[in-house]
Amino acid sequence: MHTQIMSLNVGPQHPSTHGVLRLVVDMDGEDVVKVTPHMGYLHTGFEKTFENRTYQQGVTYAPRTDYLHCFGHELAYVLSVEKLLGADVPERATTVRVILHELGRIHSHLVFVGTGLLDLGALTPFFYAFREKEALQDLFEAVCGYRMNQGYFRVGGLSRDIPADWPARVSAFLDQMERGVTEYATLFAQNPIFLDRARGVGVIPPNVAIDLGLTGPNLRASGVPLDHRKDNPYCGYESYDFNVITSPDGDSLARFNMRLLEFGESIKIVRQGLKRLKPGPVKDPNRKISLPPRPELETSMEAVIHHFKLVTEGFHPPLGEVYVPVESARGEVGYYIVSDGGSMPYRVKIRAPSFVNLQALEYACVGVQFADLITILATIDPVLGDVDR
Repeated sequence: MHTQIMSLNVGPQHPSTHGVLRLVVDMDGEDVVKVTPHMGYLHTGFEKTFENRTYQQGVTYAPRTDYLHCFGHELAYVLSVEKLLGADVPERATTVRVILHELGRIHSHLVFVGTGLLDLGALTPFFYAFREKEALQDLFEAVCGYRMNQGYFRVGGLSRDIPADWPARVSAFLDQMERGVTEYATLFAQNPIFLDRARGVGVIPPNVAIDLGLTGPNLRASGVPLDHRKDNPYCGYESYDFNVITSPDGDSLARFNMRLLEFGESIKIVRQGLKRLKPGPVKDPNRKISLPPRPELETSMEAVIHHFKLVTEGFHPPLGEVYVPVESARGEVGYYIVSDGGSMPYRVKIRAPSFVNLQALEYACVGVQFADLITILATIDPVLGDVDR
């Protein structure tokens, strides 16, 4: 029987209403025969903005590249600049970075669980996940005054120390989060409707996942145990005890379960970080990198000079180029930075995982029905938080 291929224009739309994604879907009846993602409907231009700001000012833009795992982009950026400078980051600052990096991962996965299932018509998970999300944002606000786009890290350490009661509040949240994960597993991960819609749908074999450049939970859901916290350790992750979760299935259900299981590993890392917190400085003592303490400005002319030079001009890394990858909630985040010896980067290129992960959409969707396309997109990345960099 002769059938005519019908092309559907889906978008430009986005589960978070950003309008960053348009899909041209070729249909043979109810079956998808081709999917072509079109990007570029929203572009922040952050990479060029970085090149017209001092290195320290770039911290303002890094978290805005991914508003869900802000600390992942902040960390990747400052680690790259610190490698250029040879900065000496104090132990306390590194430990706080690890704690916030993992809390940011939990924050991003909570939105994944809530909005991903919302795309499939399940409204209840959204409210459960956002219960913990709001509590987590209270902790972010306590540290730096912002609930998102924090800009808390600095080249050389942190902008300020954490409040005295903050570790206890984090510990209480982890107890709450553990109870929440149990509820998620009971209410959503075992829901027969969700299982029927996700199991065996959108399978991506490991060799295809590698060829497409997938990273993070999407790659590990296909059985490839790549995790930069283990394979390219940073911030002392090699000394933390945690597991890299993988699945041999490579389907939509596996990609969802990756996030659910990674909650437990992040909680484990944060608890270890809280035990390691010791009193000490949170900034590189080098006055050519970090601003002097404000009280010193009243008594030391040298401190005033350092402060003036850093604020008006910034520091000058040596000539060179650098790339430091970190494991964000969506996969590999890295900042490729080229220094020409000036106070601003000569070139900045961001490796954002959502943009790369979308390459898997066409492969995973060919041969499924249209409703399954939504399931696949919801489990590859329902928010696309850093696709519009």
